[in-house]
Amino acid sequence: MQNSDASHRQPAPRVTDAAELRSVARELRRQVIRLVRPTGQGYVQQGLGAADLFAALYFGEMRLDPSDPSWADRDRFLLSTAHNTAIFHATLAARGCIASDTLFSYCKDGSPLEINASERLGPVIEATCGSLGQGLSVGVGMALAARRTGRDFRSYVVLGDGEMQEGQVWEAAMAAGSYGLGNLCLIIDFNEMQVEGHIDQVLKMNPVAEKWESFGFRCETIDGHDFDQIFAALKRSREAVDRPSCIIAKTVPGKGAPSLEGIFGHNIKLPGETAERALQELDAGEFA
Repeated sequence: MQNSDASHRQPAPRVTDAAELRSVARELRRQVIRLVRPTGQGYVQQGLGAADLFAALYFGEMRLDPSDPSWADRDRFLLSTAHNTAIFHATLAARGCIASDTLFSYCKDGSPLEINASERLGPVIEATCGSLGQGLSVGVGMALAARRTGRDFRSYVVLGDGEMQEGQVWEAAMAAGSYGLGNLCLIIDFNEMQVEGHIDQVLKMNPVAEKWESFGFRCETIDGHDFDQIFAALKRSREAVDRPSCIIAKTVPGKGAPSLEGIFGHNIKLPGETAERALQELDAGEFA
């Protein structure tokens, strides 16, 4: 194992307090609405639903240095659902990985803040995963690279539940299990939603956990809005050193804004009055 300067490269204490993280996630949700509001249409439901996962990963779990995105010992993050950029870019800005004032250019012509997360934004984006189903393959490669170069960074992959319909996902899963990649953590954003509506309208997913276990993963299902459950699952993932982990995080599309919660809108219409109502609900609401 190569020497690592990880101990002094984490620039701020990791946040594990649930109340503080709920506050972080609420602001991320507000930012999702603000980013999408000018276009009137975008990936709002996924962003609101995944905000707690992003808050936990970027503020509490992953080892990173916002001032040095190319730091060799950083943990790697792959957003396989690469269109879910409102929450991703909002999180990068909140964590100090990109300048907050760049957010105003989100989805504008020529902006590096594209609707699909792109390496044009710089090294904060580990890989461009615009075609669904590719992120786990990249994460497997990075986890293998860490092992072969003697580094102790971990690879985190966020995969959409609908992406499990892609064959490449299962090729990557077979490789990860075969290689026993204990430094790979897969998180499935299980909101049961894809373009056509509910995932079962396209291909039935269940039993999901058993599928991943059969490929050699340590797997568990959690409430993706409960920070205690999220961090407990991430801790167990780190402890499973001989095999990759899969965390099936059940999330609610539109979480936090009651007028949007549970609506299956893959690319939702967001007129100004709808956005304003959602912001008011986020300001007023208390949710787990």
